[in-house]
Amino acid sequence: MEIVKEPIPGLLVIKPQVHGDERGYFMESYQKRIADNLGIHDNFVQDNESMSDRGVLRGLHYQVGAHAQSKWIRVVRGSVWDVAVDLRIHSPTFGQHFGLTLSEENKLQMYIPRGFAHGFLVLTSPTIFCYKCDNYYNREAEAGISYDDPSLGISWPDLAQSYMISEKDKNWPSLEQSRRSKITYE
Repeated sequence: MEIVKEPIPGLLVIKPQVHGDERGYFMESYQKRIADNLGIHDNFVQDNESMSDRGVLRGLHYQVGAHAQSKWIRVVRGSVWDVAVDLRIHSPTFGQHFGLTLSEENKLQMYIPRGFAHGFLVLTSPTIFCYKCDNYYNREAEAGISYDDPSLGISWPDLAQSYMISEKDKNWPSLEQSRRSKITYE
């Protein structure tokens, strides 16, 4: 595995080594030793998988306090526009975001440390999205930032259709409202 770029400190884009021939391909999607060499020492305790159709927008989600999570994410089938937003209040990149396309073709992965909100827009149907978490999900610790908060400046791709967004995701507060409510990371 190699680091493709490190756009915001702590956030890593990872390109796995893919071995392919006429039969298909093989790759290691995760290996603890490689993660350790990249400076990732998380103990991943939960793997999650979602399937969504084109136009589904999920996020921007995170968990707070003792239930915060780091994530190692990838797409198994299809493609997404993936976004991570730095919510670490004392970070010089607080409020900045990074987005990229993750797909079954490019096989790029991203490591998102604790202190970031995360979301994605599904670009193709169906898409299967997988991620490892270093902490268990806790409903009471769930938080989010409005995906369309103008202060974030996220340019979500135009799919020439309306996004499909859950009511919960439509109603998350802005980054500033979250900061004032201390629903960010110290």
